[in-house]
Amino acid sequence: MLKVAIVILMLAVIVSLFSGLVFLIKDGGKTQRVVNSLAVRVCLSLLLLALILVALWHGDLSLNPTP
Repeated sequence: MLKVAIVILMLAVIVSLFSGLVFLIKDGGKTQRVVNSLAVRVCLSLLLLALILVALWHGDLSLNPTP
């Protein structure tokens, strides 16, 4: 379940990245949509980092699992 949440957050960051690119090309940087997309991407990235750190702290994830 935790790994699914991490993958979903990573995909959301990528979607936000490309939506910002589309807004930049479409609007030419004249609106605030690119800035909003950047803010969403930063928040999602911080949430992803916090989720990974909490999972490492609780032992749900390990840095170098044995094969």
